[in-house]
Amino acid sequence: MERIIFYILALIIIAFAIASVSSRKMLRSVVYLLFVLCSIAGIYFLIDYNFLAAIQLTIYAGGIIVLIIFSVLLVHHIEMRLEIAKPSKQLVTAVVCLLGLSVFLLTVYAHDFQVVENTVTTNVTDIGTKLLSYEAGGFILPFEVISVLLLAAMIGAIVIAKGNKLSEENNQAS
Repeated sequence: MERIIFYILALIIIAFAIASVSSRKMLRSVVYLLFVLCSIAGIYFLIDYNFLAAIQLTIYAGGIIVLIIFSVLLVHHIEMRLEIAKPSKQLVTAVVCLLGLSVFLLTVYAHDFQVVENTVTTNVTDIGTKLLSYEAGGFILPFEVISVLLLAAMIGAIVIAKGNKLSEENNQAS
């Protein structure tokens, strides 16, 4: 049963990932990306990584998608149609993707991977203490850097949105 659920989730991820990069409407691409991220959380739940699945849903599927949607709405490009790449660029992209896929498959099939049973259990208290620890091995600095990065991305979206409006007003006044 788990194998069937895995294959269903994998097919959902592949289908919506292809739809996300091939859709010409920006908002649809973001919604397709949301389905991909939620399906990845489903795989985490399937392998009993509940904390990682919750993080996937809250940070990526919740926070990042909302940030992208607000940025799209802020810039007023909700119905923007993305341009289609030239056939030469599509061909180069397809060749590079096939090359990457072949390297991936060669690596997977060249190595004999062993299943490792995890006997150590980690609870949420240990994870929270490690995330917010200033000591060696703590993750408070990356945690803060990511928050500054998200703030910078939002400020950048606002500047881009206001910059386009100001340049349009200046062009109309001339």
